[in-house]
Order: sequence, then C-alpha cells, then structure tokens
Amino acid sequence: MAGLSLIALLDDIASVLDDVALMTKVAAKKTAGVLGDDLALNAQQVSGVSAERELPVVWKVAKGSFKNKAILVPAALLISAIAPWLITPLLLIGGLFLCFEGAEKLHHAKSAPEHENNTGDAALAGLSVEEFENQKVKGAIRTDFILSAEIIVIALGTVQIESLATQLTVVSLIALLMTVGVYGLVAGIVKMDDVGLYLVNNSRVKTLKHYLGNGLLTFAPKLMRSLAVIGTVAMFLVGGSIVLHSIPGSHDVVHSLLTMLPETFAHNVVASTLAPIVIDGLVGLLAGFIVLLVVSGVQKLRA
Repeated sequence: MAGLSLIALLDDIASVLDDVALMTKVAAKKTAGVLGDDLALNAQQVSGVSAERELPVVWKVAKGSFKNKAILVPAALLISAIAPWLITPLLLIGGLFLCFEGAEKLHHAKSAPEHENNTGDAALAGLSVEEFENQKVKGAIRTDFILSAEIIVIALGTVQIESLATQLTVVSLIALLMTVGVYGLVAGIVKMDDVGLYLVNNSRVKTLKHYLGNGLLTFAPKLMRSLAVIGTVAMFLVGGSIVLHSIPGSHDVVHSLLTMLPETFAHNVVASTLAPIVIDGLVGLLAGFIVLLVVSGVQKLRA
C-alpha cells in the first residue's frame, strides 16, 4: 500500500510538472515580443560607459532587475487575487511613463547642442564618472521595472485559471528566464567590440579569425547606434500598445480604422501586419508628448 501511495504521489507530481512546463512554454511565447524591446532598451541604456565598467554596470542593472521581479511577482499575484481591476490602471501608468521617457529623449536630442548628444561621455554631460554610471543604472532599472511588469502580467494572464502554486511557479520561471536571457545578451552586445579586438590582436593577417575580429569591430558601434534608435522607438511601441490595451473599446476603433483602408492594402500581408504596429507607435508618440507637456508645465509652475 505504501508503494502504491508513493507511485500515486510521484504521478501527481509529474502531472503538475507537465502542466507547469506547458504553461511556461505558452507564457514564454506570449512574452517573446516584449523580450526584443526589453533587450533593445536595456542595451541602449547601459551603453556609453567605459569599456572596463561595461560588465559591472550590466551586472548592477541585472541585480536591479531581479529585485524588480522579486517585488512584482508577489505583488501581481496579490493584486490578481484581491483586486484584479487594479492591473489595467497600473499598466496604463507604466505605459504612459515609457511614452514620456521616449518623448523626453527626442526632446533632449533636438534641443541639446550636437556635441552634448553623446551621453556616453560623462565629462560632456557635466557629471563625474560615478554619477554618470549611477544615472545610467537607475534609468535602466526604472525602464526594466515597466517592461518587467508587462511581462509578468502577460505571463499571469496565461495561467489565470490555474492554481496559485502553478501561477507562482510559471510566473517566477518566466521572470527568471527573461532576466537571465536579456542581460546575458546585453552583456554579449556591449562586449562585442572587445571580443573583436581580442581576435584581431591574437590572429594573423588575412585569416578567418582576423577577418571575424575586424567584422565585429566594424559591426559593434553600428549595432549600438542602431540600438539607441531602436530603444527609443521601442518605448513608443510598447508604451503605445499598453495605452491602447488599457483603453476600453480601443480595439474596435483600431479595427474600424483598418477596415477604412483600401482593399489592396488590407490583403497585403506585410502592410496589414505593420499597420497595428504603426498605430501603436503613433499613439505612444502622441501620449508621450502630451505627458511631457503636462510635466513641463507643472515644473514651470513649481519653479
């Protein structure tokens, strides 16, 4: 009898683990879209520090991200259990904040003199190296908090009807995997030029190793410049998407707008796929500058 009870217990555990694995796979698929934006934003946020400080800065931000998720996972489960109606307003605030940060970056890039646009130079920014690094870390952790909240809420939505234990396990696994994945890739991106330099210095001319090193040295700065742009665009896309999803009836309005487009446009797969993304970006851009105007107005009044 004891043997049968043990077998039944093991069978129950295996069944639960299968459910967790399946739910985790579904949640990972749904959060994959945010992962790309998270990667672009954080790689752009931690760029600009000195080469020897790149990995320590990434590690600081990664630790901040783990702390964010340690707060967000239990908070999301608690809110979902006692006040699920709060999730949407909180996400809306986070989305508006992302849009505001994007608008602030554009405004600063346009209003600051060209030589001051290089935020990678602490001296030009008027800060000490330590202050500049701390500013970078705080900005990256703040942005990570919003994106982490969206990832956790999306993951939680996939296991809403499951038991509390399954919800906790799946959401925690997604939070852990996303953090390790994002900051592992960010570390690889920011050290790409160092890898290229190492390959060049430790290989003979006209060898595959030498060409690969030169390729990485050429590609790395272009990638970082691209990520700076992609990161800002991602703020508007993610923020605009959150804002739209948080407004009741917004999907019907977007669908109505899309049906008003020419029939040839509607049947074009690329165009029909890009249209909702463009709408998210425009909504994010508009929301960002509205919040920026409000914040600027309040600051002027206080001054």
